[in-house]
Amino acid sequence: MAMAPSAATTADANGGGNVDAPELRLFVMALFFLFGGITSLNDVIIPKLKELFTLNYTQAMLVQFCFFTAYFVLGIPGAALVKRIGYMRGAAVGLLTMMAGCLLFIPASQSALYVLFLFALFILASGVVIVQVVSNPLISLLGPARTASSRLTFAQAFNSLGTVLFPLIGARLILGGIKDIKADTLTGPALDAYRVTESSLVVNTYIGLAISLALVAGVVWMNRNRLKGERHEVSSLAASLALLSRRRFAFGASCIFLYVGAEVSIGSVIVNYLSQPTVMGLTHEAAGGEIWKYWFGAMIGRFIGSAVLRLVNPGLTLAACATGAIVLLGISTHTSGPVAAYSLLAIGLMNSIMFPTIFTLACDGLGKRAADGSGIINVAIFGGAVVPLATGAIADATGSLTTSLVLPALCYAVIVAFGVFARHSVVPAEEAEVFG
Repeated sequence: MAMAPSAATTADANGGGNVDAPELRLFVMALFFLFGGITSLNDVIIPKLKELFTLNYTQAMLVQFCFFTAYFVLGIPGAALVKRIGYMRGAAVGLLTMMAGCLLFIPASQSALYVLFLFALFILASGVVIVQVVSNPLISLLGPARTASSRLTFAQAFNSLGTVLFPLIGARLILGGIKDIKADTLTGPALDAYRVTESSLVVNTYIGLAISLALVAGVVWMNRNRLKGERHEVSSLAASLALLSRRRFAFGASCIFLYVGAEVSIGSVIVNYLSQPTVMGLTHEAAGGEIWKYWFGAMIGRFIGSAVLRLVNPGLTLAACATGAIVLLGISTHTSGPVAAYSLLAIGLMNSIMFPTIFTLACDGLGKRAADGSGIINVAIFGGAVVPLATGAIADATGSLTTSLVLPALCYAVIVAFGVFARHSVVPAEEAEVFG
């Protein structure tokens, strides 16, 4: 999943000078890898928890709702925290919060209560938000300014690598288990015991993540004083929200909301969708092993898109990719078998350039206020909470997972409109000064 530049990009990169520290760059790459992978791991635990707690689709999508609500709740406060304590200490706080969220899976499993799993996911996501607030601006500080965009692109590749590998490994670790027993056939103590036993597969995975996070946090803390003279520009929430009066920016921020929602919705239903007899009839474990292809398409598309966007108008490229996503959804929902399966997975390729392109087009012309714009867009990632929940509700109301995919299609349709609308660049960046 593409990660947003954060509100903390208001940091004065020249305040303490750029730091040429290869080991810190490796650390930031590890951050991108970790929070990208952890986010995509939700696609694996959704079908697991759905079966364990005999949930409908709406209830199962609460996983994504609780995870992405953290962006809405902590996006701006997280940036304020980083501005107050600095990048490295902020990263340490975020990593330790992520570790705490992972460890909360232990009492959640022992209690066999779904609500505690949701709480653990919210805490985990809160840490992800803080780490994300740090990562993008920090990578720009760790080396010459002229190569900052190259370093950020390379770091985003590690994010994509995490979204590919984590579901692939997680499917084997989490979606295995007792094949001849199902939660909906058990009651009372037998059901509780089954949930504790099966959820231990989830717990063991997240304990492993907690150990990794602790190691990375230790490295961060040992380097907490590496950035000298760090300064951050202070901006008010009201000033940031004033940017929404700009039609282009408001339209773009809305499309970030819709894009993240559509991307997460599709990723969340892959296992259950491929498990349908009319599609491929796979077991959950086998279907989980297909998720990586969705995210791999996004990773490959990012490299292809970086070249295409140098030659083709970004707005029209965005509109073309969103149209492609709608076409693939149409093919998937009106066919069966491998065609239905792989046309859905191929949407990852269409998604690849959407986030950075929407972000760039939305912030075009903001000038010095671009950092404030990135803060609002960081909050707009909350779409990953709302759209999947609504998709699940449609599936439950209609009794058809296929029908529910009309909602992501509508999201992409709005993105097509934005691409056409924003195809012309806002040349005079000085216009943004009226908001300063």
